[in-house]
Amino acid sequence: MKKDFQVEEIADIKKAPKRLAFIKNRSAARVKREDENMVMTFPNLVVKEIIAFEVMVILLAVLSLIVDAPLEWIANPEHTPNPAKAPWYFLGLQELLHYFPPVVGGVILPTVTVVALIVIPYFKINIKGEGLWKEHRRETFLTLVGAVGIVSLVLLLFKVYAMLMPTLIVTGFMLAPYFIKREHGFIAWLGHRPLSWWVMTWFVMVVVVLTAIGTLFRGPEWSWTWPWEGIY
Repeated sequence: MKKDFQVEEIADIKKAPKRLAFIKNRSAARVKREDENMVMTFPNLVVKEIIAFEVMVILLAVLSLIVDAPLEWIANPEHTPNPAKAPWYFLGLQELLHYFPPVVGGVILPTVTVVALIVIPYFKINIKGEGLWKEHRRETFLTLVGAVGIVSLVLLLFKVYAMLMPTLIVTGFMLAPYFIKREHGFIAWLGHRPLSWWVMTWFVMVVVVLTAIGTLFRGPEWSWTWPWEGIY
């Protein structure tokens, strides 16, 4: 029998068109997946972050030169502002206190949110980086509808429409690839988003909405006030 191969050692295994694996006794053959395309953190990521940071600093510097900061008068213990608002980055939390009891809005919800954001990246679906609807479509649909239904019911009971609307909007985009099958386009792009992406998108939308309401639409006694009221 004519042999069409020869055994030799080579440093770069990728140059060898054919390879043989010699498996010794009591050893198992392991087949590993090919490595995905990867790039180095530096300079591919670090340089982009530095550029984005410099652009942000320039924009903030120009904005500070054009628009005066909305500072109030010097603190006076005899004159308490109404409403007494927290810094803008805490207004979302202060808005939650308007709807929920202090323990729920100030302790339980923030703690659950932080824990969820830490745990979700370790879900199997996120590690694989696959779309939400790639596997177990029916089970995923039922689980999603049930979870959103429970959350929406709780928000309705407490009349937290500021969180209910972003929840329904994000859920609508999540369900779009399930009912509308597309190979290309925006719907297909939504279908490739993993669960962690959807959760983070919902979280960002809720924070933005709550912060905007607390900043622009809350007046005396934390009542709903349109931004143009009281100007004239």
